[in-house]
Amino acid sequence: MPVLPVLAVVGPTGTGKSDLAVALAHALHGEVINADSMQFYRGMDIGTATLPVAERGGVPHHLLDTLDIREEASVADFQQRARQVIEEIRGRGRVPILVGGSGLYVRAALDVLDFPGTDPGVRERLEGELEARGRGPLLARLTEVDPESADRVKDDRRLVRALEVHEVTGRPFSSYMPRREYFQPALQVGLDGDRDVLHERLADRVRTMVRDGLIDEVRHLADHGLREGKTASRAVGYSQFLRVVEGTTSIETAIEETVVATRQLARRQSTWFRADPRIHWLDFSDPLDENVTRVVELFRRTAAG
Repeated sequence: MPVLPVLAVVGPTGTGKSDLAVALAHALHGEVINADSMQFYRGMDIGTATLPVAERGGVPHHLLDTLDIREEASVADFQQRARQVIEEIRGRGRVPILVGGSGLYVRAALDVLDFPGTDPGVRERLEGELEARGRGPLLARLTEVDPESADRVKDDRRLVRALEVHEVTGRPFSSYMPRREYFQPALQVGLDGDRDVLHERLADRVRTMVRDGLIDEVRHLADHGLREGKTASRAVGYSQFLRVVEGTTSIETAIEETVVATRQLARRQSTWFRADPRIHWLDFSDPLDENVTRVVELFRRTAAG
């Protein structure tokens, strides 16, 4: 019996991926798996546009609210858990539907992708060097052993990780880059469309989040460790409104900054996913039922081989 493909719904934020995934789950007898790294965090609901339970139409959703805000999301851990959930869903005779805009997490679930080992001691030493000497000497060292990664790293965290991987494994970090090769049968569909329309949608969504209680959500999370979370504290919307809670900026300024940051995020996501020729693109402005019909036909053709 053929293995049911994983159906992935991808694309930039604000394009309606969650609604399409739920509709597809009804049409294909499926269950949804979250691949948005910020929706892993418990309590980060309004600012991440997590679909409320009442709007999930009875469709089971997996890998939501799995981390405390102080924890750091791990692509390697996600890969293991996502693939386990995919097999469990298939075991129930249902279609696994992966949905999210975190490109590397999507690829971790779908593609042939190995993750190098870690060594907390090595990482701590490298972080100490970074703090004491700055990034220049570390970047020079990385340029010697892995020039490809040295050209690609944009922040200190990735710089430390690339040096850690080389020291622990003896292989350059760049050698672990994913290939566009599915680990198992899969179909990816992407939602995108007119940039001006999307920008307006994103601005409206930020203002709606504020009306729905984003400031109270951030205030509650701040009382429970948001500032200590390396990943969660940098999430779009949360870092901006944390300053509102602290009294260092106004609500209107935070709204404007969040709108800009969200548009920038959408642009990065679009660039990432557009680089993958395997994705079948849909216009987010088209009626939902029409997009569902298109995807169901694509899925049936893919499942039939």
